[in-house]
Amino acid sequence: MAGRQAHATSAEAAGEARKRVGHVAGSEQFRALLRTVRYEVLPAKGTEDKVVAHVPRDVVVTVTASPVKGLEPTLGLAARLAAHGYRVVPHLPARLLRDDVHLKDVVDRLRGAGVEDVFVPAGDADPPAGAYDGALPVLRRLSEWGSPFRRVGITGYPESHPLIHDDLTIQAMWDKREHATYIVSNLCFDPRLLGDWVGRIRRRDVTLPVHIGVAGPVQRAKLLSMAAKIGVGESTRFLTKHSSWFLRFATPGGYSPERLLARSAEALTAPSADVAGLHLFTFNQIAETERWRRALLDRLSS
Repeated sequence: MAGRQAHATSAEAAGEARKRVGHVAGSEQFRALLRTVRYEVLPAKGTEDKVVAHVPRDVVVTVTASPVKGLEPTLGLAARLAAHGYRVVPHLPARLLRDDVHLKDVVDRLRGAGVEDVFVPAGDADPPAGAYDGALPVLRRLSEWGSPFRRVGITGYPESHPLIHDDLTIQAMWDKREHATYIVSNLCFDPRLLGDWVGRIRRRDVTLPVHIGVAGPVQRAKLLSMAAKIGVGESTRFLTKHSSWFLRFATPGGYSPERLLARSAEALTAPSADVAGLHLFTFNQIAETERWRRALLDRLSS
């Protein structure tokens, strides 16, 4: 009985969220955000087949990198997806790059595969693989080499970084802005914080377009399964670092992408926000994420 009540409560909350999205975000600007999505995927076994089977070619696919497995799975999957006709964005964490020679080899491989867009975070490798301990030195080196990629993304943190003060993360964006072309915000579950953060970076004259990071319709059981598959050491790190995510996903009515988007819609669609689109963290639930996006677009258009 308790399980059925919890399920009903969750379903009712999701239904209310869908109504709010249709009412609050029923605008062409919001539909445009859903059309200009990016899907973040992990380079796991079967990811390529899932993307090809379920993701339209006009959706950008970003490929994460693992401090345990290194860059090779990322580079390999990025090249294969590019060959399928996708616009692919491999993650190049600075702390996984050994030195300038390694970076140059990565650049050459990606350029040879037709990749024109990269995302450069600092990364979580501890200790770093080599000389780079943050994203800025890598970004500067790419600029010195004539900016080999047309688009370069950097990270933004709407919710506080566990190790870095908020003012420092915004200052870091300011320092990186001349070497980047856009920002991708990290996961945020609080619509108020999300809107406040966009306002803060604009007041600091950080003018790069922003792709808002949002978790898709994640099922807790599949998220736990995915965490287990990425390796024992990395899985432990993942669960420890993101334990609050699991609490949100597990609680009935605790997380709904529709609810987050409905409550954020006014801030995200304001012209001054310059939000370029949504960056959806799929956690490799790729088919489910695309079905959810299509269904939401249909509801907004009806």
